[in-house]
Amino acid sequence: MLERLQRRLGLQTIPGVFFTSAGVAALFVALAIPFDQAVAEYFGLLTGWVARNLGWFYILAVTSLLVFLLGLAVSRYGNIRLGADDSRPDYSNLTWFTMLFAAGIGTILMFWGVAEPVSHFASPPFDGVKPGSEQAASDAMTVSLYHFGLHTWTIFALPGLAIGYFAYRHNLPMRISSLFYPILGKRAFGPWGWAVDVVAVLGTLFGVATSLGLGALQLNSGLNYLFGLPSLGPVQVVLITIITGIAATSVALGLDKGVRRLSQLNIVLAMALLAFVLAVGPTVFIAEGMVQSVGDYFDALPWLAFWTQTFSETDWQRQWTLFYWAWTISWAPYVGIFIARISRGRTIREFVAGVLFAPTAFTLVWFGIFGLSAIQAEMNSQAALAEQVQQDPSVAIFAFLDTFPLANVASALSVVIIVIFFTTSSDSASLVIDMLTRRDDQPSLVRQRIFWAAAQGIIAATLLLAGGLDALQNVITSLGLPFCILLIFMAVALFRALRADYRGYNVNELVQGRAFPEVEANAETKQENEYVSEAADRH
Repeated sequence: MLERLQRRLGLQTIPGVFFTSAGVAALFVALAIPFDQAVAEYFGLLTGWVARNLGWFYILAVTSLLVFLLGLAVSRYGNIRLGADDSRPDYSNLTWFTMLFAAGIGTILMFWGVAEPVSHFASPPFDGVKPGSEQAASDAMTVSLYHFGLHTWTIFALPGLAIGYFAYRHNLPMRISSLFYPILGKRAFGPWGWAVDVVAVLGTLFGVATSLGLGALQLNSGLNYLFGLPSLGPVQVVLITIITGIAATSVALGLDKGVRRLSQLNIVLAMALLAFVLAVGPTVFIAEGMVQSVGDYFDALPWLAFWTQTFSETDWQRQWTLFYWAWTISWAPYVGIFIARISRGRTIREFVAGVLFAPTAFTLVWFGIFGLSAIQAEMNSQAALAEQVQQDPSVAIFAFLDTFPLANVASALSVVIIVIFFTTSSDSASLVIDMLTRRDDQPSLVRQRIFWAAAQGIIAATLLLAGGLDALQNVITSLGLPFCILLIFMAVALFRALRADYRGYNVNELVQGRAFPEVEANAETKQENEYVSEAADRH
């Protein structure tokens, strides 16, 4: 029946993955619009249960995966390439980094670069710390870097590494389900694999929709500051529609013409904004603060990585750390596949070092310039930033820039950067979802990519109307849990395949449990290879 529907609609998909994902998303929208309060309350209760009972699991899982990736990079497996042994990277290091940044964390930094440090400065996460004190300022920077540093990029790096490895070295389809072939065997190309891909598609849809919702809130605040545009739900829906329209145009152009060019443009604009704040702001204070923040971050990281707020009765960690981890995890399928697409030919050591440390270094610079400048402005009573951020975090960057000369110009530039960041996130996510829902031998149809871009916008608008920022946080904290479990199995599958690869065995021999090199493979192994190739094509 699904195949007949697909033919009538003129689509090129895996029907079980495409229609199941689209159906669940449509069902959510259909229920959330008329029953917005009930849906918001349900996800609020579900998030509370997850935080109380499984918050420790999120903390332990992400930290364990960070240790796993660092171990791979320094191990004997670090020289294995994502591709043939003689393959080399498709993109230069600079182009690679700009695409990583624009599709990964750029959207988040624009929203929280000022809001988070100021929030923690005014309301410290640790007991016994006086709000507004020097210790509160130090802790605010440390926690902000914890949230956006190595742990965040671990969540992106693991699926990116695994997808790139299995796709380019073992010629498996570039889908999340392929990563489980060493565990599931042939079942990875059937309903079990489809179920994994559906989880990945839904996580990506809701993760990117959450970012679009935050972007609409922030854009509304910026336009309210610049032009007096009222901050209302209908206005935010219009803004989401505009962003989605731009993203649909970009996604129709493809990876190189759309995402790559927008990414390169936006990194230039972001660097210009950074340079402006650094030059006009407290330059010496920023330089001193960044140096100290690096030491504070790495000093606190060993215990902070395992901190679960066991002896505190507040729900601070649910509102911040658990939300971030769940949000990032929901992005992991799409960012992972996107990173894999642009990382062919790199060694595992090069991949881990680049994906973990280069964006973390940029995060340090970003928070050092924006966060430290905002904290000093608050300490010197130049602006009531803390009060404004606590009322509405989306206004943070514009309230902060209002303390500088040329505030209107800087705010207008910020609006442009936000629009492009959210556009690149949406269009690259649409490209990835389209890959997850069709076979490798099928063409990528523009209308399918535009459909997924529109779906992200509709879900974002629905979540905003159902409760704004609280609804966005609650939904994503709950939905991130299934993929967090998949990340653990993904690490197991990758390690098993790397062990076999290092000893000269291919992935099929690993599944069969055979102990002989690929060059000595017998007829049965060759038959298995043919089966996998045919199954992958069908998939």
